[in-house]
Amino acid sequence: MTNQAIILEKMTPKHLDRALELSRQVRWPHRRDDWELVQSISQGIVALEEERLVATVMMTPYGDDAATINMVIVDAAMRGRGLGRKMLEEALAKAGERTCYLVATQEGLPLYEKVGFAATGETVQHQGEPLRVEAPAHVTWSGRGDHAYLVALDSAANGHDRSALMEILRERAKFAVIRDAGEIQAFAAIRPFGRGLVIGPVVARNDSEARALIDFLLAHHQGRFVRIDTDASTDLAGWLTARGLNHAGRGIKMRRLGAACGQSKPTYHRNYALVSQALG
Repeated sequence: MTNQAIILEKMTPKHLDRALELSRQVRWPHRRDDWELVQSISQGIVALEEERLVATVMMTPYGDDAATINMVIVDAAMRGRGLGRKMLEEALAKAGERTCYLVATQEGLPLYEKVGFAATGETVQHQGEPLRVEAPAHVTWSGRGDHAYLVALDSAANGHDRSALMEILRERAKFAVIRDAGEIQAFAAIRPFGRGLVIGPVVARNDSEARALIDFLLAHHQGRFVRIDTDASTDLAGWLTARGLNHAGRGIKMRRLGAACGQSKPTYHRNYALVSQALG
C-alpha cells in the first residue's frame, strides 16, 4: 500500500456521519446512534485520504486483560492496498497485552489469521418479526437497584470487566431478569438497533432460562423487528426459527491471546449481540 496520501487519526464524533456511509456501503444495518454507542466506549481509528474517510476500526477494551476489535470497514475503492491490515495492526497496538476477540466473515478470515487470530467457534444471527408468545410469569423487569448485580453477573459469565459497556446499556436498554430466592440469577437486555431492536447480552444458567428471558422480551415487543446473535454451540437456533426469527447469517468467532491472558474462568450461557458484527 502507498501510504503517502493516507492519514490515520483518532476517531471522534465528527467522523461518525462518514462512518455511517461506509457501513451502509457494506449493507450493515447500523444507525448513527449505534456507531455512537460503540465509539463512546472504544478507541477508534479512521483512515483519511485527502480528508475523505476511507476506513474504520475500533478497539473496545474490557478492563486491562481483554478487548474486542470491531467496526472494521475499508471503502470498496481502497481494498487490495493493505489498508485493512494496517488498520487492524493499529487497533491491536492500542489493545497492548490484552487478549482480543472479534467476529469474522469468511472473506476476512485470512487477514485475521495472518495477525495471530484463531477461530474458536461460530455465532448465528436470527432476525425478523417474532410470532406471538406468552411472557413467562417467573421473568420480570429489572428494578432501579439491580444494576450492580447485573454488572457482577455479566462479569462472572464473560470473565472480563465490561462495566463501561453495562453502564451504557443501563441508559439505552431494558433488562429482563430471573430471580431465585430474591437474587438475580439470569438476565437479558433489549435495546434499539438497526431496523428495530437487538437482544443481548443474555446471561443464563441454562438454555431453559435463556428461552424464558427471550420469550419475555419478545412478548413485550410484538410487531417489532428483532435481531439476536447466539453462540452456535447453544441449542437455540431451531427454537428461534420457530419463534419467527429467521436464520440470517453466521460469523466466525476468533481470539488472539495476549500477554495479559490468565487462567480460563467459568462461564454461563452467553450471547453477545452488542459488539458482534454484522454488530454489534
